[in-house]
Amino acid sequence: MTAKTTAAQRNRIHRLVEAAATLPDVRTEVEGNHDNNRWWPISIADPRMRMLAAGWSTRVNYRMIGSYADVITKADAAGFEALAAYTDADITELARPIGLPQARIDYLRSLNVLIGQWAKDEIDPATIPQGELIQQIADQVHGASYKVAQCAVLYSRGYHCGIIPVDSGMVTKLAPALGFTLPYGPIAHERLRHTLESAVTHDADAYREMTVRHRHKVTIPDDATPTWWVHLVLIYFKRLYLNKPPTHLCTRRPLCTKVIRCSHTAAEGSGL
Repeated sequence: MTAKTTAAQRNRIHRLVEAAATLPDVRTEVEGNHDNNRWWPISIADPRMRMLAAGWSTRVNYRMIGSYADVITKADAAGFEALAAYTDADITELARPIGLPQARIDYLRSLNVLIGQWAKDEIDPATIPQGELIQQIADQVHGASYKVAQCAVLYSRGYHCGIIPVDSGMVTKLAPALGFTLPYGPIAHERLRHTLESAVTHDADAYREMTVRHRHKVTIPDDATPTWWVHLVLIYFKRLYLNKPPTHLCTRRPLCTKVIRCSHTAAEGSGL
């Protein structure tokens, strides 16, 4: 699947990222997670363990991040091969702090089968095109679907590989804010991913300049498109402003280009 974005779509994405990047609370979260993400830390070196960590981060909220980090640290210390040899009881005990033990077991077991098939076929997963790899994980790893598969591929290949993962909130909250209509079902995650990635790639220099202009303290490799930065800006804007919209968020998006603190919100807040 490829997405050809229109100038209007690219402008809407650019305006929303611009507005979100100016918000102090969004900037704080982006800076705290860009160079070393709290959910997917650079201290994990094994790409297989990175795929596992991305999958096990599902259904874990901010109140659980300490417990999640402890679970992933223990899993990484054991090593992927040893972890894959654990009994179901061992995995259940390890994953107990983050809940859903059977889902964690099923994800690990099916991921290990897929990794084993790559080894049998003498295929290095690092050579598989990103879209194809996302599709394989979505199809063959239990509980992955597109939204988890995107995260697994991004984390296994590094923050700056060009993938913008799309979670459910981005489909249900961010896309409407942008005025985008998506297909029903899991494929919506892929459609929005392609649209966002295409827009950022098209205007890569403008987004890189935006990080400087808004003084975001982040490190983006010279040869990388700032997709990871845009992902974090959008995901934290969604979590902080769209999940529970505050009164200063304009309800007339995307027709209103200011997004926040515009004349509409003042009128609506006054009861006019």
